[in-house]
Amino acid sequence: MSAMTEEEQLNSLKSFFQKYGSKLVSGILIALIALFGWQYWSKNNAAKGQMQTAKVQQLMDEAPGVGEDKKAFSALAAKADSIVKEDPNSVQALQSQLVMAQLAYDKGDYAAAERELNKVESSTLKDEGLMAVVRIGLADAQSAQKKYDEALKTLDKVSLPAFKATVDEARGDIYVAKNNTESAKKYYQSAWNTLLETKQERQLLQIKLQSVGVLVDNPDVELPIIQPQVDES
Repeated sequence: MSAMTEEEQLNSLKSFFQKYGSKLVSGILIALIALFGWQYWSKNNAAKGQMQTAKVQQLMDEAPGVGEDKKAFSALAAKADSIVKEDPNSVQALQSQLVMAQLAYDKGDYAAAERELNKVESSTLKDEGLMAVVRIGLADAQSAQKKYDEALKTLDKVSLPAFKATVDEARGDIYVAKNNTESAKKYYQSAWNTLLETKQERQLLQIKLQSVGVLVDNPDVELPIIQPQVDES
């Protein structure tokens, strides 16, 4: 089998994204943001703001049922705004913004998701781990709008070692979108090396590496079997 050209590698990876969707990966990140925010809130504010806490819980309960209902979305947004206005730097305000960011992302409104995540990032409630996850989601929302350089700058703000693999993989995705295969290879490989050190599995990253012409072989991280598509036309 002949080696793929750079153009063929890019087309292969872009085809993969079109089929499986980076939105799936990003949706998981946004969901993680909401989960992380909930845990932070519960841990640090168990005895505070019970009324506001109840409002945010109601917001979270109602969010999954909004779907494409514009009226329901507007009503939920109004509730979130009310919580934020009462105390913009409270954990309840932060959590409300995360919920709305997730909903905006699910609707494909990446600009709205970016706005909400920017609000969270500017909050005076600074938790390094939470901010790392927020910035990864923010970079993804920016990348979805083709704001690639802004997304890379956002990722540069994430310095916690625990997020290195995720950040490098996100950088690789951005460079693929920028048609820069060599940089994509560099960051995908860096992410892979970090995962090997920490013995974490990430099969999707292995597929991405293969798509840009880098074959990795590690017995502890099993490559999923991909069935070839058959053109029946």
